[in-house]
Amino acid sequence: MSAAIEAFMLHGQPAIALQCGHGARAVISLFGGQLLSWTPAGGEECLYLSDKAAFDGVNAVRGGVPVCFPQFAGLGKLPQHGFARTRNWTVTEQRTGKDFALATLSLGDDDETWAIWPHGFSAEITFVIDGPRLDVEFAVENTGYGPFAFTAALHTYLRVREVENCRLEGLYGFEYSDKLDQNRIHRETGDAIIVDAEIDRIYHAVTRPLLLSDGGRSLAIEAEGFPDVVVWNPWEARCAALPDMPTLGFRHMLCVEAAAARGKVQLDAGETWSGRQTLIAL
Repeated sequence: MSAAIEAFMLHGQPAIALQCGHGARAVISLFGGQLLSWTPAGGEECLYLSDKAAFDGVNAVRGGVPVCFPQFAGLGKLPQHGFARTRNWTVTEQRTGKDFALATLSLGDDDETWAIWPHGFSAEITFVIDGPRLDVEFAVENTGYGPFAFTAALHTYLRVREVENCRLEGLYGFEYSDKLDQNRIHRETGDAIIVDAEIDRIYHAVTRPLLLSDGGRSLAIEAEGFPDVVVWNPWEARCAALPDMPTLGFRHMLCVEAAAARGKVQLDAGETWSGRQTLIAL
C-alpha cells in the first residue's frame, strides 16, 4: 500500500482522505477545514465524531477537530467559536512521501466575513499523518492595513472507550479558569484529571506535554504556539440538550484542545502567527 490523497464526497460534503503506506489514515472535510477522522498506523480511531453530526453545509460538524477562529467560545461579539468552522476552505497543497501524507487548506476574508469581522486575513491549516503521529498546524496572516486581535483553538474531540476510566496527566500545578464556577481561577492539585462530571476548563500557560491514558492505550498530546489547554466534557444533562449528540455520546469523548483563549493574539499588518497540536499514539 502506498501513500495517497483522494477527493470524495462525505454525506454530501466535499472531503479528502489521506493514507500512508503503513496504514495511517485521516479524513478532512473542506467545510470548516475540519479533520473528522484519524487512525494511526496499526491503531484505532482516535477522534470522536457524533453519530448525529450535521453535514448540511451550514451548521458546524460535531466532532473531529473544528477550527475556532477568530473567536474561541463566547469570548467576544462573534458567533460561538467564530466563523472558520462554518466556512468552505480550499485545498492549496497536497503531498505524499514514503511514510507521510500532507494536506493544507486555506481560508481568506470575503464580504461575509467583513460584515461581522472587518479585517483582511489569510488562514491556513495543515494536516500531516506519519505512522503513529498527527500534526495539525494553524496559521493566520494579517493581510490588511491595520492591526487585529483574535482568539483561537483546535477544538479536538478525542474518542475514548469510557471517559470515566481515562486519566489526563500533565496539568498538575497549572492555573485554570472554570466556566462552571463563574470563570474563577483555580490551581490544579491532582496528578491526573479524572472526568466523572461535567468539566469545562481553560488551563493557562501550559508548558508540558500531556498524556491521556484510555484503558490499554495512551495518547501523547503536545502543543506549540498555543499557550492554553481546554478540557471539556458536557456530561449527561448538557449532552442530552445538544441536538447533534447522542444521549450517551459524552461517555466516549473528551475534548483536549490547543487554544489561545486567555489572552488575544495581536497581529500587526503583515505579521503571521502559527500554533500546532501534535497527537502521538503510544
